[in-house]
Amino acid sequence: MATKQNFTPEEWTKVLESIMLAGMAVSAADPSGLWGTVKEALASKSALAASKRDADSNELIKAVIADLETKEGRSAIQNALRKHVAGAKPADIVHRSLDNLRQVSAILETKAPHDAESFKTLLRGISQKVAEASTEGGFLGLGGVRVSDAEKATLADIANALGTTA
Repeated sequence: MATKQNFTPEEWTKVLESIMLAGMAVSAADPSGLWGTVKEALASKSALAASKRDADSNELIKAVIADLETKEGRSAIQNALRKHVAGAKPADIVHRSLDNLRQVSAILETKAPHDAESFKTLLRGISQKVAEASTEGGFLGLGGVRVSDAEKATLADIANALGTTA
């Protein structure tokens, strides 16, 4: 089972970053305004909390969540995410996030093949929860759709980037 020690510091940062970028890609695909963004961020956090409580989470998932709870882990993520979104438009954030997820998929297949599938499932679950967190296209919470076409397309792109089935 893979842990932080299986990865270089740069690879580990990319793996940590992927947890946030799986949700950010969906959020950026169809920005939902302030309230929608808050709901989407909470959905991402909720998905992580559920994985932390899940007794079946593998060692890699536990190690990532544990590292995200440390000051050093949060600092590494904040620095990486600042670079990721610097000067970026929403479409750029989606593309950069997908690139990260492709890289993480390759890293996982090489460094943690036994844990790769469950970690990719976690990333897809986060992105799905974010997509479903806020109604798109409505007014003051009325009308609209649960998952917009742009979000559906991004969910499919995430599945492709991770080498999983949509």
